[in-house]
Amino acid sequence: MNFTQSVSTCFSKYITFKGRASRSELWWFVLFIIVGSAIAGAADSAIFGKNTMMMGGMEFSYNAGFIGNIFALVTFLPVWAVEVRRLHDTGRSGWWLLLCLIPLIGAIILLVWMIGKGTGGDNEYGADPLA
Repeated sequence: MNFTQSVSTCFSKYITFKGRASRSELWWFVLFIIVGSAIAGAADSAIFGKNTMMMGGMEFSYNAGFIGNIFALVTFLPVWAVEVRRLHDTGRSGWWLLLCLIPLIGAIILLVWMIGKGTGGDNEYGADPLA
């Protein structure tokens, strides 16, 4: 699966939490999210400027962007759905995403699972996406 196929698939399965997703489907979509967030952040800075905040005598600059927030809202459910489908590909329930609530350790465990190879052949969540 290439970049455009991945983005197209993830948006066409906007809230589809059933089935399986290959590694390439997830990671190409993650790349799309990273690039899209950077572009939205740059657009927010160019249009609205940066905001500053004083905290403890130090000045912090941040970008509270309208465009970035819209992008995040539009892509939240597809990201969640493809992560659940990716866990299904490894033979795990989507409920394992709750591991991200455990700081650092949970994210590391999920990352290892998402990077790992999926189960070969069919499993309880559907047919092999690479078959």
